[in-house]
Amino acid sequence: MTAAAVGRRGRRFGRDEFRDVLVRHRTVSILVGMSLVGFLLYFLPYVPPFSLFNFHQAWLNSFASAGVFVLLALGLNVVVGLAGLLDLGYAAFFAFGAYTYAYGASPFSGNHAPFLLMLFLGAVVAALFGLLLGAPTLRLRGDYLAIMTLGFGEIVPIVFLNTDEYTRGTNGIGGIYRPDLPILGPFGALDNFKYFVVMVFIITITMILLYRLQDSRIGRAWMAIREDELAAAANGINTVTTKLLAFAIGATTAGFAGVFNASKLTIVSPDQFLFAVSFTVLAMVVLGGMGNIWGVAVGAFVIALIQSTFLTQLNQFVSTFRGIPVLDILSRVNFIQYQFLLYGIALVLMMLFRPEGLFPSQRRRMELRVAEELDPEAEAKALEAAAASETVAGGGEPTDPVVVGAMGPPPGSDEDTARPYGDDRS
Repeated sequence: MTAAAVGRRGRRFGRDEFRDVLVRHRTVSILVGMSLVGFLLYFLPYVPPFSLFNFHQAWLNSFASAGVFVLLALGLNVVVGLAGLLDLGYAAFFAFGAYTYAYGASPFSGNHAPFLLMLFLGAVVAALFGLLLGAPTLRLRGDYLAIMTLGFGEIVPIVFLNTDEYTRGTNGIGGIYRPDLPILGPFGALDNFKYFVVMVFIITITMILLYRLQDSRIGRAWMAIREDELAAAANGINTVTTKLLAFAIGATTAGFAGVFNASKLTIVSPDQFLFAVSFTVLAMVVLGGMGNIWGVAVGAFVIALIQSTFLTQLNQFVSTFRGIPVLDILSRVNFIQYQFLLYGIALVLMMLFRPEGLFPSQRRRMELRVAEELDPEAEAKALEAAAASETVAGGGEPTDPVVVGAMGPPPGSDEDTARPYGDDRS
């Protein structure tokens, strides 16, 4: 064995050991990881080129807003990535969480409930509607399930739009009270750091709970249904309750996101929960890596920042290079008009060159990547087998024992004549 092979095996052993430590201490690893992420994100706006796009407070506001999509993607990953149920109306649960907070803490209703209470109440209300959606869809699969969830997602904002007496229609419910937490105190319109801290805390708790579910019997049941629902039912898995629980857990996370977003924007209107939100969150799950919680979170965060900050501030960034011959042409382009075109091109390129996502799960990578990329020796074996088959086609005798075993002994050989009559090994 060469020194390079020994080095590769040592590095692989080190990665496996490190991965085992993270799995055994999942909660601690998430707490440490999210603490490091929050610390780095706080100081990242001071580093070029990020400092050229926006001010520090504006970046914290963007990070908090991107965290809303991270929560949505984490919840949809349970439904799509773990349970394999294609949900195209996920924005409806986002709406239920937001309107729950609007009814509980706004001058419109005359109530002023605490933020933490409404955070859990919004999650519960969204989970109940998740069960109501999941119950009629238990017999549906694939495209039919996607069409029904799409219809549900279109109905909900239309209902909120046309019930003016209860939702104020297109104007929405405004003047929503901002949070007032024990340690952080009352929130203001410019307290972006407080919103950033609360969002990091909510995402941390959500990831801990989702990882616990993924590693439990429920998570294994979700993945079994995703692979083969009939086989899962034949092995004793209650597919009815398992699928309903997937819808409820995914809706719960969307409820968290809806409550936080309503408290941050202080207004809730039906145009915030259209199909574009469901599609964007689904794209985040796919590009981040379906089934991988960390991958989905990172993918959602990056895509949200690209949409909300980089594409909108690209003109300002390019204008700093005015005077340079090549970049001077780019400074004359209005990138805001083409932000959706650029976003679509990025999605197409991503699906072409990395269809499994940025950070896919191990199972997802094995499904979409050929075995040669996972095992370098497989390619050499395939080449030897191809050479042996070419030898047989050219009139020679195969020498590869794998090929010989698959084809049987050559006609006329001693082993062939020694076989009893009627011995068919094919």
